[in-house]
Amino acid sequence: MIKIAIIGAGGRGTGFSNIIGDNPQLATVVAVAEPREAYRKAIQEKHGISDANCFTSWEAFVAVDKLCDAVIVATMDQDHVGPAVACMDKGYHMLLEKPMAVRLEDCQEIAAAQARNGVITSVCHSLRYHKGFAMVKAILDSGRIGAIQTIDHLEQVAFWHQAHSYVRGNWGNEEKSSFMLMAKSCHDIDYLTHLIGKNCLRVSSFGGLGHFRKENAPDGATARCTDGCPVEQSCAYSAIKRYVHADRDVWPANVCSHDHSAEAHLEAIKTGPYGRCVYLCDNDVVDHQVVAMEYEDGISVTFTMTAFTAGEGRRLRVHGSAGELFFDESTITIQDFATGNKETIEIGAETGGHGGGDSRLALNWLAALAVNSDEGIKTDVHQSLRTHSIVFAAEASRKEQRMIDVSEFSKT
Repeated sequence: MIKIAIIGAGGRGTGFSNIIGDNPQLATVVAVAEPREAYRKAIQEKHGISDANCFTSWEAFVAVDKLCDAVIVATMDQDHVGPAVACMDKGYHMLLEKPMAVRLEDCQEIAAAQARNGVITSVCHSLRYHKGFAMVKAILDSGRIGAIQTIDHLEQVAFWHQAHSYVRGNWGNEEKSSFMLMAKSCHDIDYLTHLIGKNCLRVSSFGGLGHFRKENAPDGATARCTDGCPVEQSCAYSAIKRYVHADRDVWPANVCSHDHSAEAHLEAIKTGPYGRCVYLCDNDVVDHQVVAMEYEDGISVTFTMTAFTAGEGRRLRVHGSAGELFFDESTITIQDFATGNKETIEIGAETGGHGGGDSRLALNWLAALAVNSDEGIKTDVHQSLRTHSIVFAAEASRKEQRMIDVSEFSKT
């Protein structure tokens, strides 16, 4: 029986602990480190963890004798490097929430810690484990549409998701978290590189914060939606509609308060971050960005992230020498140039985070622990460092307004 500790009991840490709880034949959660009492106690009660194995910080966890086999590190992005390195140095295997870290030097430090300790690691690039995205990879590897020439990839963040996570929420301010491309889209850059199977050579990027700005606030808008704002009822970003009148037991509404009564949620948006006017926050991360990438063999790729969509999800088009493929997370369409034949493959819906990808990722890691081998791991810290380097290069390109060779960011 593999014994696991959860470090960071927010949404992601709790989600992975639930996956383990659903597979008691494989592993068990025996410890938790989380500063917020309500979240720590929720994990403790669900998994029957002793008081001695509940900690208010990761520092307190690593200060005691080794308690288990492995850890899941799901703290805030900027806080990954400390527990990740300390736990690996203590001999713990690790599942690390993406991104690895928010600075290239920290990512390199994490990779170095794995190299000197030889522990089994996996980074949560869940797209590689999503059934549909995995099927696209298999189709392309079969050569069915010939050699890849170009790829167009769109990430639809959705207007409400941008407001929740990247304006009002934990990832809205770069200094407090990380830049948008790393926080939201390192998934996508990792998957595109995985899809192509070659090195990215050069990147150029453009984007900015276009809409969620003070000068775009409606006339009379108040600092909070609960302050009698005259446009609250007609506003697409009303916190009252999003967090009080919505289903409070599910994400994103359930994030604003641990108590999911209407009264608790209303009080939370009166005092907490999720009740702020989206035009009057301290956010500074982009709400749209385009990345152009050149890979080996002249393969060109464009990636677009935008907040301004009604729905979520990715839209992928791969152009090959013999055909093209389109994928929208529910359907794969393949067009053959020579015959004109078109095939449509329906992808059955799956439950769980990232379309079932989170569960597959966690189970893949647990399977590796069971046999004490990382051969089956698709996204260890070294693979993740490779694709994170592209993300760092792209953000530098956007800020410095120049094309950048990825090699500038891939030197260790």
